[in-house]
Amino acid sequence: MNHSLPVPDVLRSALAGLLDGLPPSQAAGAVDRLIGHYRGVVPTHAPVLRDRSDVAAYAAYRMPATFEAVRSALDAFRDAAGPWTPATHTDIGGGTGAASWAVAEAWEDADTPVATTVLDWAEPALAVGRELAEASGLPGLRNARWERARIGSALTLESADLVTVSYVLNELTPDDRRTLIDTAAAAATGAVVIVEPGTPDGYARVIEARDRLIAAGLRVAAPCPHSAACPIEPGTDWCHFSARVSRSSLHRQIKGGSLAYEDEKFSYVAATIPQALKERGGAPITPEPAPSRIVRRPQIRKGQVLLDLCTAEEQLRRETVSKRHGTLYRAARDAEWGDPWPPHSASSPS
Repeated sequence: MNHSLPVPDVLRSALAGLLDGLPPSQAAGAVDRLIGHYRGVVPTHAPVLRDRSDVAAYAAYRMPATFEAVRSALDAFRDAAGPWTPATHTDIGGGTGAASWAVAEAWEDADTPVATTVLDWAEPALAVGRELAEASGLPGLRNARWERARIGSALTLESADLVTVSYVLNELTPDDRRTLIDTAAAAATGAVVIVEPGTPDGYARVIEARDRLIAAGLRVAAPCPHSAACPIEPGTDWCHFSARVSRSSLHRQIKGGSLAYEDEKFSYVAATIPQALKERGGAPITPEPAPSRIVRRPQIRKGQVLLDLCTAEEQLRRETVSKRHGTLYRAARDAEWGDPWPPHSASSPS
């Protein structure tokens, strides 16, 4: 494997090797069933991914988008967490390992690769995850542990600097969701990052998780500029972001799409263990949440940019940045949904 390739390209190459030899009709049938599953009511008594063809189809259909969503959440978390690097990582419900790929990329330049453990209750997913990790050529992935575990209220976790829970909560009963978040908070010695689909239901699950993490003593590092209550009134709107996913020809074939990209909507929360809980061990984190966060696509008008912000004052606010703001105006024209505001290189408008 070419280590000079960006990690997303390495992942696409590994996925292409995974599907080699799988009949297209079989992959398409599995994809149709999975689409029906993820858009409908999810059963909680059995793994969603039943066999290797299911797993291969899932990996081609969902893994690039899940990777990009978690990657975006980790980018925002790293902006707030500064130079902190996890030594250990537990990927709860990791399946084929999309979040673990994102973690391996986020800290690819660390002196020592992050030691990852992937937990999932579907053995076929774990088996394929091992294959993809081996094909990655990335030390952190190739040395990962892939362990079968029932994801739910009975799960026990060893301590880990970083705990990720991505696209998992929808597959659990409400009681299992709450217990799992509490278990993750108790096991983390540094941070917990939770990512869900960017839908009203996904946002509701993230907010519930956020509330439980705060109740457990953690502090929000991203995306929120504060750890107070979310200023969005329940039922009126939802907080979510977007990650651009480049589609390979294989990806377009599996998903039946023609565009060279798609936009994955996601909601997330990243929370850290404050100094008061550092008796757990782990390297200290002193996060600096963004002064505010852009929570909608910036609207570019003639001579001005409209930014919808969630602010450290625990409220939503629209800010207009015009040409008279100079450097800040130029930064606003380049700003993207989900970015912190103002950027570190610019000052606030007068």
